[in-house]
Order: sequence, then structure tokens, then C-alpha cells
Amino acid sequence: MPRAVLVVLAAVTAVGVLTAADATDTRSASQKALKRFNPLIGKWRGVGQPRRGSATGAWSEKSEWTWEFDKKKNSVAVRYKSAGTKLLADGIFGYDPGTRRFTLQATFADKTRRRYTGRADATGTLILESTPDKKNQVYRLTIRQLNSKRTLVLHERRRTKSTFYTRVAGIGYTRSGTRLAAANTGPLCIVTEGRGTSKVSYKGKTYWVCCSGCRDAFLEDPEGILAEAKKREVQRKRKKAKTNGSS
Repeated sequence: MPRAVLVVLAAVTAVGVLTAADATDTRSASQKALKRFNPLIGKWRGVGQPRRGSATGAWSEKSEWTWEFDKKKNSVAVRYKSAGTKLLADGIFGYDPGTRRFTLQATFADKTRRRYTGRADATGTLILESTPDKKNQVYRLTIRQLNSKRTLVLHERRRTKSTFYTRVAGIGYTRSGTRLAAANTGPLCIVTEGRGTSKVSYKGKTYWVCCSGCRDAFLEDPEGILAEAKKREVQRKRKKAKTNGSS
């Protein structure tokens, strides 16, 4: 084979390897940032109120948060789905390491779609804002977890030329089923290190997962998941050793 052809093939192979490595790094960074959603993973019961403290126009809904892994795209996200809602029915929460912003691809009960971006504030509250729509409206979504069993989500909107937001509705959520313990207590999910709620087995050993998304990810690639878990453990030990050495 001519030398020139070999050089081209080597270059193409190198680019492919770098691209795959970059995608893995991006996924790892996204998964690390999305861990902030771990306390929300699971099922919730919600009550929506357009007006605070009023039953007028109120509704009840049932929602669920799960991790979602796409092996082909080497990507990770957190999926939100709600039945019975008048607002956000389906949402895919992601993270962009380049901008250091969380993203949301949202589909509402009336089939309206919006894209949001935002960050968490100093208190840990996640605040996301949409791009302006055709009616020059900007929407804001605020997610605030009060404790392990209570979460509040506020929907607001404003005109593009205004800085004042008006309330669309607030939804108060109460966790369904098993109580979620505080972080880092009890069994941890082998995939995301969230609170383990169910078990999976592999080669005679049992591991905990936090949701159906993590269960599916583990069953699809148990060796890969275990390798990532081992890598995280090594990194923690190195960090701890470095901290102890500097103290």
C-alpha cells in the first residue's frame, strides 16, 4: 500500500480516536453535573395551582424522574415525565460542559415545545430560562427541593422587553413510595451514585440502582459501568490521600 495512503489512514484513525475520547469526556462531565438531580430520581405526586393558595384551576399530576443513557450517542440525561399535568409533560435535562449550563428540552401538555438553559444559584435552586417564542414571551422554570420528600416547581413568564415575571403556576410535589434518604447514606446506585432503590445482579454479585434508566444502562453494559465505578473510587481515594497529605 502506498505510503501516502497509509499516512491518510493513520490520520483518520487518530481523529476517530480523539473524537471518541472527547465524547466520553463530555459524557463524564455531564453525568457529574447531573448528579444534582439524584435527590429527585423516583416518583412524585404533584398539585398545581395557577394562583397561590387557591383551588381555582388547580390540578393533580403524577411524575417520575429517571436517568437516561444513550450508548450510541455516548450521552447522558435526566428524563422527567408527568401524567395529568397542565404544563410540563416531558422534559430532557442535560448539561453543556462548554457553557457550564444546564439545558432542558421541554414538551408541554398542549404539545408546545421550548428549550431552556440555566444554572443553579448559591442555594442549589435550579433556574432555567427559555428562548423567546413567536409571541415574544420568555418563560422561566425554577426547581427548588425543600427536603427529601418535598419539591416546588414554579412556572413564570415575561415579555422580552420586560424584566418582571408573572406567575403561570406553581406545583408542589410530594415523593411517592420509599423515602429518599440523605445523600451518601444507605446503598448507592452503581451507575450514578444516587440513592439505591432496587437491585441488579451480575456474575453472582448484587448491585444497587436508583431507577429504570440506570438499571437498563447496567444490564446493557455491566463491565463498562463497573469499570467507571472503579475509576470513581480510585479518584476518591487519590483525592482523600492528597487532602490528608496537605493537612
